[in-house]
Amino acid sequence: MKMNIELKQRVAVVGAGLTLFRRRMLDTPKELAWAAARQALDDAGLTLRDVDAVVIGSAPDAFDGVHLKGEYLSEGAGGIDKPTMRVYVGGATGVFTPIAGWWHVASGLFDTVLVVAEEKMSSAARPHPQYVFRYIWDPIVEKPLDPNLIWIFAMEMHRYMNKYGVKKEDIALVSVKNKRNAVDHPAAQLPDPDITVEKVLSSETLVWPVQQLDISPVSDGAAALVLASEKVARRVTDNPVWIDGVGFTLDTTHWTNRELAFPAYVRRAGEMAYKMAGVNNPRREIDVAEVYDPFDYKELHHMEGLGLAGRGEAPRLTREGVTQRDGDLPVNPSGGLLGVGNPIAAAGLMKVAEIYYQLSGKAGKRQVKKPVYTGLAQAWGDLMQAGTVVVMRNT
Repeated sequence: MKMNIELKQRVAVVGAGLTLFRRRMLDTPKELAWAAARQALDDAGLTLRDVDAVVIGSAPDAFDGVHLKGEYLSEGAGGIDKPTMRVYVGGATGVFTPIAGWWHVASGLFDTVLVVAEEKMSSAARPHPQYVFRYIWDPIVEKPLDPNLIWIFAMEMHRYMNKYGVKKEDIALVSVKNKRNAVDHPAAQLPDPDITVEKVLSSETLVWPVQQLDISPVSDGAAALVLASEKVARRVTDNPVWIDGVGFTLDTTHWTNRELAFPAYVRRAGEMAYKMAGVNNPRREIDVAEVYDPFDYKELHHMEGLGLAGRGEAPRLTREGVTQRDGDLPVNPSGGLLGVGNPIAAAGLMKVAEIYYQLSGKAGKRQVKKPVYTGLAQAWGDLMQAGTVVVMRNT
């Protein structure tokens, strides 16, 4: 299917906000949403009166045990007496939420949209929110196997390692890099300045080859952005960060009949965003990337799906320091989900916020060493199914 999209106006990010990412936060979901929204509005120099509409992102209701989550969050997200929309696509929600905000502004319908994503997972299914997923399996093909997410992703990780000859030590380097980067992030849940490859490899084995320190933590938290049309952006800031490309894809739910070593769902979403943004060679044209990393191997996997590395090449780039904060292609300089935390919807929006911070020079100690002009944020959801990508520029 060919899509012809007529953009009425260019869209900028003019403000961002993040709460702490923590386990068992005492704040309610509404309070978390408002804390992030207020930060984003303050960053933009705007108030709720200046906001035309609100887009809310929160993963499926069962993740934090609140029915009709969009309606519940609308007050905390600033949506009272304003057009309000909720979107969700599992883990990809965080990047799909600003995409939904983008089309509201790009269409010419609104000039300012407040985008808020929140998750309070530690109060959901016990003993672990993963137990929510027992209800998503195909009742004929999958349910009899009594699957859980970790062993499914262990299969994917094992296939990736086997096909490309990737060593576990090379995958552990991602966890080491991101947890060390997170030391400089004020919202981070699991920063670790002393982490080593040996520490990752000696952590508890859950389902081989997945170990405890290969996985991001269960988290509560919220993130927010203010999106604005060009006329508003030029008025409120001298340094707008433009959303120049968006991409999203939804593959079949059947993960049992595909090549697990390569994320085709990410490739398709990336191609859509690159075409819109005029990016022809992502490895050369993307200056900084926030790639979705709920597991350490997924950073490598997604880099390859996005064309930031060739198939099987991402481990070598990581080993050679290319993806470090001072490297040629910094990946997850924030600390990513592995270091900052993983409140599902808010985690993806955090990545878009981090690219905004990098491109506007507001990242503080997290700022990459080289000049940056084009950045990418990506998230992934469901099983091997949903991909969302945003390309941003400061020129």
